Amino acid sequence: MSNPQENQFTNLEEWVTSWEKGQTGFHEAKGSKLLQINIDKVLAGRTGVKFFFPLCGKAVDMKWLADMGHTVVGVEISEKAICEFFEESKMSYSEEPVPTIPGAKVFRNTEKTVSLYQCDISSFSSSLEGQFGAIWDRGALIVINLKDRAKYVALLVSLMAPDCRFLLDTLLYNPEKFPGPPYCIPNEEVRNLFEPYCDIESLQEEDIFDEECKNCGMEYLIEKIHLLVHKS
Repeated sequence: MSNPQENQFTNLEEWVTSWEKGQTGFHEAKGSKLLQINIDKVLAGRTGVKFFFPLCGKAVDMKWLADMGHTVVGVEISEKAICEFFEESKMSYSEEPVPTIPGAKVFRNTEKTVSLYQCDISSFSSSLEGQFGAIWDRGALIVINLKDRAKYVALLVSLMAPDCRFLLDTLLYNPEKFPGPPYCIPNEEVRNLFEPYCDIESLQEEDIFDEECKNCGMEYLIEKIHLLVHKS
């Protein structure tokens, strides 16, 4: 069966523009409740875990984790989002070029507990920051264009340390009713993308349908959390 969203396309310029115009309804000002609920499943008793946040925006969860003693590396194309994160978190920070990625910059807080790379996610690799003990993907896979998903997943898998615990947040709705982004990622698509590399556990589903969804033509909207770990 063909995917009604397969020809939808989001480009980086649109993403940057949405930040410039303040069109960031996807940003959770209080952090992700579902990350907070499931954090023990991610940490699994570990302390000082290194987290990766793909397409991080200015997620306040990054400060929350740093305050708990973890370190965070994020990738975001919008410099405005990165600067707003540090300013709103009241963190002093510095910026420097990334020699291996033309035009890219990395912004770090003084304590070096948060490092945010301003570049296209496809330019990032483990050569920059090694591998990670945890990954939190909220709002990344669901905006990656269908043709780029396999490459994106291969990148994330390459960033997973052997003990990595990867929390993936997806959305379920009727793609016939809403074009996206954010895109619908059915459970079958999660399995197709990740099952060659990871064991997948469904942790939680939350009904997040509201008046705004109704106005967009949706009939329902479910947010779902999956836990991925390397196949043993």
